[in-house]
Amino acid sequence: MIEQARDTVAVGELCRTLDVSQSGYYAWRETKPSVHDQRDAYLSKQIQTVFDDSRHTYGSNRMEAALRAQGICTSRKRVARLMREQGLRSVQAKKRRMCLTRSVHNSYVVENLLAQDFTAQHPHEKWLTDTTYIPTLEGWLYLVTVLDNFTRQIVGWSMGNQHDAPLARSALTMALQHYRPPAGVILHSDRGSEFVNQLYAEACAGNVIRSMSGSGNCYDNAMAESFFATLKLETVHGQVFATRSEARMAIFDYIEVFYNRQRLHSGIAYAAPVTMAA
Repeated sequence: MIEQARDTVAVGELCRTLDVSQSGYYAWRETKPSVHDQRDAYLSKQIQTVFDDSRHTYGSNRMEAALRAQGICTSRKRVARLMREQGLRSVQAKKRRMCLTRSVHNSYVVENLLAQDFTAQHPHEKWLTDTTYIPTLEGWLYLVTVLDNFTRQIVGWSMGNQHDAPLARSALTMALQHYRPPAGVILHSDRGSEFVNQLYAEACAGNVIRSMSGSGNCYDNAMAESFFATLKLETVHGQVFATRSEARMAIFDYIEVFYNRQRLHSGIAYAAPVTMAA
């Protein structure tokens, strides 16, 4: 009774201050949330779950696609509003790039068969390979990947302390051993020294058809570079790893656990890369 009396006094004073009636206040308090508000509350919880599962990488487009895949139908506009209200913002790209390519002109340079045609009709038709670097307090960790043009899956990768031909060969070897592509797959790279040498040419011989970007043209291998931009945005995101081992673990987790198997890719109708390979 005492607590009720205190509550009554507090409510009465508040109502007088705000110039509203107590009966109006109690009527408002007993009013149930509208169907629209209940739906918003439900969607907000689902959005938060998907956002956390996406490692805070999904914007409204991917979020709407992820919800739809779970059988939750709503509009992108509504998703964008609810994400905005919850303060959920995906990480944003910074346009900054350091080029590792040192163009080499020798007998191991081959013609550009890809010619910026990033379309494919089936898996293992065109592969794209490139090299990037990950900063650590111990120095650079270099990463070479092989990306399937059709599925967007990373089919081969290798990490090491040296930016060289054995590292590039290791990534290609993984792709060849795991997927055993049919004859005729095109493997496109830039003219970096790790790709323009005897060791790499011998690894390609009889397995893939080599193709190379034009001299100094970053657009010729744009899809491979786009993957690196995404990886750095969603994994590195401005940090410097303490050790190369720590960076290796983070990159492995991103490629094999998240990117290949879970991340929805706009270029393949918001599917995960592994689903396109099935």
